[in-house]
Amino acid sequence: MRELVFIVLMLLNSGSVYAEWKPVEKRYQPMSLETLYFDPETIHREGTRATLWQLTDLKWNSTTRFLSFKTHKEFNCEQSRVRVLQVIEFSRQMGTGRSASGYIENGNWQPVEARSVNHALWKMACGKR
Repeated sequence: MRELVFIVLMLLNSGSVYAEWKPVEKRYQPMSLETLYFDPETIHREGTRATLWQLTDLKWNSTTRFLSFKTHKEFNCEQSRVRVLQVIEFSRQMGTGRSASGYIENGNWQPVEARSVNHALWKMACGKR
């Protein structure tokens, strides 16, 4: 009986490890060896600002030892601006493996450019259509 319970629990727990990450709309994806995702569960709105986490998954990287990184971004919804709050690099794809402490930025607001990845993320974070 114990073995049956273990098998049932394993089957129930076998869902995708990446379930929370949703790909950014295809038209906003870069034409390269990376895929961009965001986690809708991390969207936090407060007043005119919103934050979310983005995952950049590299298919191959010959320049560093990292294959993915998560970026915490803050958006000014009214002024269409974005800034990076934190970046965490990972040794494996989809934010797995060894992680390296990212950096924190205080400032450096940039405009959200039309038809950019940040535009797609700004729409999601700020609830724009």
